[in-house]
Amino acid sequence: MSTGPNLLRLSGLKKSFPSPDGGRKPIIDVPDFSLAAGEHVALRGESGSGKTTFLNLISGILAPDSGSILIGDADMAALGEHSRDRLRGSSIGYIFQTFNLLQGYTCLENVLLGMTFGGHADRAQAQALLGRVGLSHRLDHTPRQLSSGQQQRVALARALAKRPKLVLADEPTGNLDHGNAREALKLVRETCLETGAALLLVSHDPEVLGSFQNVRDFAELNLVLKEGAS
Repeated sequence: MSTGPNLLRLSGLKKSFPSPDGGRKPIIDVPDFSLAAGEHVALRGESGSGKTTFLNLISGILAPDSGSILIGDADMAALGEHSRDRLRGSSIGYIFQTFNLLQGYTCLENVLLGMTFGGHADRAQAQALLGRVGLSHRLDHTPRQLSSGQQQRVALARALAKRPKLVLADEPTGNLDHGNAREALKLVRETCLETGAALLLVSHDPEVLGSFQNVRDFAELNLVLKEGAS
């Protein structure tokens, strides 16, 4: 796979949360990490290791305590909340482990709304993507009318529909059966290749990780985990 200049570059990234004793519990301490344009990387890590927090920092959902998060020429960490939302909407597709679908909207509307944040909603493209994940017959169903696996497939379509520069995937096959998991992962990889998007996927599933040539251990990136293991 051909890659270009760095699309994502992290430096000195730290995040902690309040602890019951009144102090701060470090969760993320990543001195350096980069992802080239068009590059596909999987991060191996167990549940509770901080992988979701790591992705939430990259996407601007959380603000770091310190450090920089360069996406192209923009530093996500230096932006205010509104500007972070705009950068995420224009450049990042996020496949959430917990779906984050809007319950009062149909499958098609969820995908179209995701595209709106990217600046352009294309109904035909949204329908085509939902068809690729096997949901052509569920366009007018709301999330509560779908199984967890079907909701995950809507989340996949929503993240990919706006053709983002960077796709973040948090255990994207965790709620799918074996066959649908394989097809969903294939869709993510193929769509990223078609659009030239970089892909950063986190998982603890050996089969998912085995489909990537570039697999990195999250515990090797995050000094909090390295220090905890020492």
